[in-house]
Amino acid sequence: MIAKRIFTLLLLASSANLLFAQENARGLNLPKFDYRHYHFGFLLSMNRSDFTMRYNPDFTFGDSLMSVDNISQPGFNLALLASLNFTKNINLRFVPGLSFQDRSLKYRFLQASGRITETTKRVESVFLDFPLLLKLRTNRVGNVAAYALIGGKFSRDMQSQKDVNQEVEDELIVKIKDVDWSLDVGGGVDFFLTYFKFGIELKTGFGFPNLLIPEDHKFSTPFSSLRTRTFVFSFTFEG
Repeated sequence: MIAKRIFTLLLLASSANLLFAQENARGLNLPKFDYRHYHFGFLLSMNRSDFTMRYNPDFTFGDSLMSVDNISQPGFNLALLASLNFTKNINLRFVPGLSFQDRSLKYRFLQASGRITETTKRVESVFLDFPLLLKLRTNRVGNVAAYALIGGKFSRDMQSQKDVNQEVEDELIVKIKDVDWSLDVGGGVDFFLTYFKFGIELKTGFGFPNLLIPEDHKFSTPFSSLRTRTFVFSFTFEG
């Protein structure tokens, strides 16, 4: 799996270098792009998300519960992009969209027989995201420019199960709140093509509020807080 990812990144880098050489040979693409007051586009993204966990101070692993593993899972994002361009190097981005996220908590229990059993609780969300990001970009070198991103994001979980009535132990879930906000930081590279601007970027999001809805059952009581953490790899298309 790791080798496949490395190969994909190398392939992308090689393609970018080839594209850069070809575009330089023809001169600058989209020479007036930097002088627009605003422009639009969209993003296609892949994400991996999990939780930043904190255990209850008075909780110790014992009795039947032995450990809890926080396992990140893949997901994807779809978003629109609107950019307000203060200068050619400073833009304000609004990127509303949907983020499909999946996190897993794996519990290990020691049974009375001495056998260890594992139970995985998945926490799935479909977030409606409203990020506002400041983009700080370098000057173009030919048809390529690098940039950094920093900003905040408000999110609403459209698939929240916070009001689910938990009556059957085998179907118990870890409930989380349906509103989140986070700090997003990242960076990327823009490629100015003949008809549009293509970008590759990587962002990380760190949630601020504690999303855990505490309940008195074995899957919820170990935690004092669960906060979101997300890594997003995006392709941007701007015209």
